[in-house]
Amino acid sequence: MRKSEMVKEVVLAGVLVFMGVFTMAKVQAQDAEFNGLNMGMNTLPLLTKAQTRSISPENFTGEKGKGGMSTDGLAKNAARDLGQGWKVSPYIHIQPKQIFTLGEITGSGAIQHIWMTPTGHFRYSILRFYWDGETEPSVEVPVGDFFAAGWNKYKQISSLAVCVNPGSGLNCYWQMPFRKSCKITMENVADEAMTLYYQIDYTLTEVPENVGYFHAQFRRVNPLPYKDVFTIVDGIKGQGQYVGTYMAWQTNNTGWWGEGEIKFYLDGDTEFPTICGTGTEDYFCGSYNFHARDDIGDGYRDFTTPYTGFHVIKPDGLYQSQTRFGMYRWHIMDPVRFEKDLKVTIQALGWRSGGRYLPLQDDIASVAYWYQAEPHNPFPKLPEKDHLEVN
Repeated sequence: MRKSEMVKEVVLAGVLVFMGVFTMAKVQAQDAEFNGLNMGMNTLPLLTKAQTRSISPENFTGEKGKGGMSTDGLAKNAARDLGQGWKVSPYIHIQPKQIFTLGEITGSGAIQHIWMTPTGHFRYSILRFYWDGETEPSVEVPVGDFFAAGWNKYKQISSLAVCVNPGSGLNCYWQMPFRKSCKITMENVADEAMTLYYQIDYTLTEVPENVGYFHAQFRRVNPLPYKDVFTIVDGIKGQGQYVGTYMAWQTNNTGWWGEGEIKFYLDGDTEFPTICGTGTEDYFCGSYNFHARDDIGDGYRDFTTPYTGFHVIKPDGLYQSQTRFGMYRWHIMDPVRFEKDLKVTIQALGWRSGGRYLPLQDDIASVAYWYQAEPHNPFPKLPEKDHLEVN
């Protein structure tokens, strides 16, 4: 056998061995038990031993075979001719200054979907999530802002992570894993009682070691002091990835307001960040002032897509002043990963005479969404009621 033929035989043998190892690894991966997490079209056919459960006012514990058993729920009068099992407890009332536990789960698993429709002022209803018995919440956000609806008005949102549907159907699909327990509360800081319909859909299953915990934090400054930079989040310590931003922005000046740059300070960055954007509308994946000229008209153009969106709430010309904007940017395909720490800021910039930037003093609120290994740093104190108000 000639040398060239021997080389070909060796190469072919190596390829066959590689293909065999690859095929074996593929078969082993297919045979590995699917845990019911990381859902998508490609995982829908996979069978699993994960258990589906759901918490609502008709089954506060999510226990198997315990739904629709109420006889004394808030709708018992409407169901008086029909009795047990006929929509006796579809909603709850949360009294002023009351913290209501929406759900407690023991075991290992993940929340996969939340739907709710609250009454009253969205900024006065505070959602909190606690993982694995922690005393400091990993999520602390007014309910409207959490669902990208911070202005307390309906605007359609059709994204992968959050959907807002008529008339006030708030939905989120963030995967929220836990290993020992989960607790979700709603605090009503208003002076009036609120009504809440809700459903928390989750699965009980094993959670891999390399899976982080979901976090969300609210900030609001009104007005932003002159030449200050708005901080979306800081003080994050540990390893994780930043996965989303929602902003509720009210302009207090005329003219364009979105020249400011977003900056991500990663793993010890101090004066200068690792990631620096080029403008507010650019970060939210629009361009040139979110301005469009077409057969619909000339001006701002609302849009909602799987990963980004923008909408406008215009003044009514009578009692409502200042234009308000809502914007979301989900880093689902491009998470910002950090090893030790993270800080995120954005500038508020418009234009003044002479082609110069104007530092703005706008009403700005934000929600930062991220996953990280626990423990996490405690959040800054949430603003008091009067400083939460949309006014």
